[in-house]
Amino acid sequence: MNDRRSHLDARAVTLVVLCTALWGVNQVATKVALAEIPPLLQASARSLGAALLLALWARARGITVWRHDGTLGAGLLVGLFFAAEFACIFIGLQYTTASRMAVFIYLAPFVVALGMPLIVPAERLDRWQVLGLAAAFSGVVWAFADGFTAPVAGPRQWLGDTLGLGAALLWGLTTLVLRGSRLSNAVPEKTLLYQLLVSGLALAAAAAVSAERWPPVLTGASLWPLAFQTIVVTFASYLTWFWLLRHHPATRLSAFTLLTPMFGLLAGVGLLGEPVTARLLLALLAVSLGIALVNKVGRAPRTTLQET
Repeated sequence: MNDRRSHLDARAVTLVVLCTALWGVNQVATKVALAEIPPLLQASARSLGAALLLALWARARGITVWRHDGTLGAGLLVGLFFAAEFACIFIGLQYTTASRMAVFIYLAPFVVALGMPLIVPAERLDRWQVLGLAAAFSGVVWAFADGFTAPVAGPRQWLGDTLGLGAALLWGLTTLVLRGSRLSNAVPEKTLLYQLLVSGLALAAAAAVSAERWPPVLTGASLWPLAFQTIVVTFASYLTWFWLLRHHPATRLSAFTLLTPMFGLLAGVGLLGEPVTARLLLALLAVSLGIALVNKVGRAPRTTLQET
């Protein structure tokens, strides 16, 4: 029996906000490491490194992750989705701006909101929650509006934008598969290990096909950001995220991901010396209010749903 709550408690909110903050800082870490480590190789290295840490973690805690439990098919699928999502992002950034990519990626919560009622009817959002989701996304659009009014990235910008939409679809589909398959009852360590191993190998293959080469010399300027991505983000925060998905409504959790680009902008302010603008503060307010609407407690009393 697994306890699955119908709402987010204080611990869940704290953990998901922490995750999105780390993902926002990760955007800066990725950008810094790209100066020395090519994108696909970087994504592959952090996935495989985190997979090794996860295997050691599971072994130390006595958690069985290799047992046959009927999750192999779904596990391979989410791993391929995960790899394809990052491939879309990294390749798409060659043709469109980072601002436009950020907006398109965070259409993913709408994919979850539309698809989740087909899997778990109890997670259907009401009209006020849909309004909150739209308000939060509008805040993201407002924050990155300059990227839409500035000169276009080039004649193939449409390709980068399309790949951004593809990344959002893949992210949303990954969440739906996790909740709609036997992975919903698997331990978070096993769910994450599927994604890390499959994506790490797939991204390494993609790097080889695209002729990316590992740099002969690495400095702390790229090693520290890569270590942060591997240990803190890909291992610790993703493990926390999958634990949250196992115990809490995916639609409500997904709304919080709209905080990630906001934290990315704030990280740029704190770590790269970028300016704080009124646009950023208003966008952050809109995102926060929208998330509050999505996670409002309805008329029904709080209950704990039991699933076998």
